[in-house]
Amino acid sequence: MDYPKGTCPHLPLVRDEILSVYKKIYKIFVASTSSKEKSIKIENRRCQDCNTLQHHLHTCAHCVYFGCQQHVRTHSSTFGHMFSVELTFGQLYCLKCGDYVYEAALDKIAFELKLSASSCKKRLFNWSFFQCNDENGDLLKFTPKRVCIPPESTIGLRGLLNLGNTCFMNCIIQSFMHMPLLREYFLTERHKCTRSPNSCLVCELAKLFQDFYSGMTTPISLHKMLHLIWTQATHLAGYEQQDAHEFFIAMLHVLQEHDVTGTQDSPPKRSIIDQIFSGLLQSDVVCKKCKSVSTKIEAMKDVSLDLGQVSGGRPPQDIQECLERFTRVEDLGAKIMCSNCNSHQESTKQLSMKTLPIVVCFHLKRFQHFKKGEKISTPISFPETLDMTPFMSKTNNRATELSSDNKYSLFTVINHDGNMINSGHYTAYVRQQQEYWYKCSDRMITMANIEDVLKSEAYLLFYHKSILLYD
Repeated sequence: MDYPKGTCPHLPLVRDEILSVYKKIYKIFVASTSSKEKSIKIENRRCQDCNTLQHHLHTCAHCVYFGCQQHVRTHSSTFGHMFSVELTFGQLYCLKCGDYVYEAALDKIAFELKLSASSCKKRLFNWSFFQCNDENGDLLKFTPKRVCIPPESTIGLRGLLNLGNTCFMNCIIQSFMHMPLLREYFLTERHKCTRSPNSCLVCELAKLFQDFYSGMTTPISLHKMLHLIWTQATHLAGYEQQDAHEFFIAMLHVLQEHDVTGTQDSPPKRSIIDQIFSGLLQSDVVCKKCKSVSTKIEAMKDVSLDLGQVSGGRPPQDIQECLERFTRVEDLGAKIMCSNCNSHQESTKQLSMKTLPIVVCFHLKRFQHFKKGEKISTPISFPETLDMTPFMSKTNNRATELSSDNKYSLFTVINHDGNMINSGHYTAYVRQQQEYWYKCSDRMITMANIEDVLKSEAYLLFYHKSILLYD
C-alpha cells in the first residue's frame, strides 16, 4: 500500500498495531465518555519517573508507560519503542522522527470518537478532513499538526504583572502574543540563538510564547524582559511611565539585532521582525517647472499620523482621512535644487506606500511634545478591515492591481487613559480568534466586543494582512 509522501516512514512498519492502540488510548484519555474512563484518566496524570503533573503528558503506544516529554524519550531510547500519544489533544508522536505524525486514518479515528464524546463536541466546529497530496505531504514536514481550539478557550490569554508603571510594555507584549506569524514562528521553535545565554531578547520572547500558550492562566512577570530592554535601550531604563510607541520601536530594533543568524560562509538571514514589520515608503519630489520626479525609497516599520486640523479647520474624523493627509501632495515652500533644471525651483512632495508590511502599526500622534506632553483626545474612528490600495505608489502596478494584497484586518488596539504622556494607564484590546476580543489591563483579562473596540480612543492600531500572496 502506498502512503502519502511526507508522512512518518516508520509508521507503515507497525501501522495496524499502532492504529488499534491509538484508538483505545484516544477513547480513554482524550474523548473520555464513561465515568470509568475518566477515572483512569485522572489516575494517570503524572509522569511515572519524575511524578510531576504534566499538561502535555505522553503515553507509550507499545507498553503501559506514562511520562513527560523528557522521560518518554528516555523510555523510547531504553526499550526501542518508537511511538507515543500526547494525551491533551491526542496527537501521535514518533520518537525517531522527533515530530508529530500526520496520517489520515488517525484523523478519522479521532473524528469518530469525538462525535460520540459529549465533552469533546465543543471542539467540533468549522473543520473538515484534510486530503494529503504529495505537495502537502512535503509541507507537513515543516508544519505542526493542527489543533482544534474552541471559541471559549483561554489558551493564549495571560495577564501580565505591572512591575511599576510597566503597562506601556505589557500592552505591546500582548500585541506580539496575538500576532499570527510571530506566534507561528516561536511556537515552532524556529529561532536558533547565536548569542551568549541570558542576553538574547528573542530567546526571552520565545520562552514567553511557550508560557502564553501552555494552557496556564496565572499572570506572568516580565522582569527578565524588562532587564534586557533596559540594558539594550538605556533611554527606557527606570521605573517612570514610558511611551508605548517608543517602547514598540525600541523593541523591534533590539529584536532585529538579536535575531541575526548566519556564519562566516553564509550571509545573515533576514530576521522574522524584518519579514513581518518592514515595508517601503516612497517619497516623490516633483519640480513645478520641468515636472521631473526625484524618487527616494526608505524603510518603514510603522506609520505615524498627525491629528492636527485638516482642510476647513477641523480635526480628522477617521483613519482614512489621516492617511489621505499623510499621502497628499504638499508644497515644499522653499526652493530646492532641481537636477534636471540645474537650478533652484519650487517643488511638491508626496509620500506613498511602495511596499506594505505584513503587519502595519498606525501611530496616532496624540501627544504634543511641544506642549509639555499634552494629549490630543480627538475621536478617530477606524474600521475592522482596511484597504490600503488608495495609498499605494502609482509605480507599484502589482500592488494597485491586486487590491486583495492590500487589505488588512484589525487585531490589536492600544489605548491610553490619561492626559499626559508620562502618566496615565495603557490597555490593549486583542483579537484572540476571528471574532473574539479581549481587553488586557495588566493582570486583568476581560471579554470585550467589537463595538467596544471600535469606539475606543486608539493610540496604536495594529493591522494584519488579510491575505498573504507569494511570488
